[in-house]
Amino acid sequence: MTPVSTLAQAYAAFDAVNRTDPNTFTWQGEDWPRELFLAEKLTEWVLILEPDASEPLRLAARCQHIGRWQIPRHDHPEGRIGYLTWRKALAHHHADMASTLLRELDYDDNTIERVQAILLKRGIKQDADVQVMENALCLVFLQYQFESFRLENKEKIVSIIQKSLLKMDEAGRQQALGLDYSPEGRAVINEALSGL
Repeated sequence: MTPVSTLAQAYAAFDAVNRTDPNTFTWQGEDWPRELFLAEKLTEWVLILEPDASEPLRLAARCQHIGRWQIPRHDHPEGRIGYLTWRKALAHHHADMASTLLRELDYDDNTIERVQAILLKRGIKQDADVQVMENALCLVFLQYQFESFRLENKEKIVSIIQKSLLKMDEAGRQQALGLDYSPEGRAVINEALSGL
């Protein structure tokens, strides 16, 4: 019997945590633990964008939002400052959880530090792995969450999409343009693009 690779063990460890997400994501009539579904889709997008992705990038993709529900948004104040504080706390929570699990699997310090750097998005626009991750995150949102999100955020959806598109590089934006949107969704994307 072929031994299970350490990468596969890491995926299993990350997935075991995300499988306990009490929040549900429904896609094509099937209910999933939300962060388990999104982690799998993020992994898929990273490998579409970078088929030869390094092991740290593959690891980071699978644990980018590990345990996200454990730090709820309502634990932080309303408004932009509260939102940014929450996002920062989440990023460190994901990085800490991932590090603990990777150490248990005997990953070396260099790999763990690299995974943390990608999770914390250090060097976006300069670090190729961090940029691939940012592209993939935006693409997961656009493919799986955008259509329902735009209905709930009609007032500010164009500016939100513009911010997402600005985080992406040209390769990411080209992938975004190729996604399947409703006519209304496509109109939002086109309006956002025209304002860049």
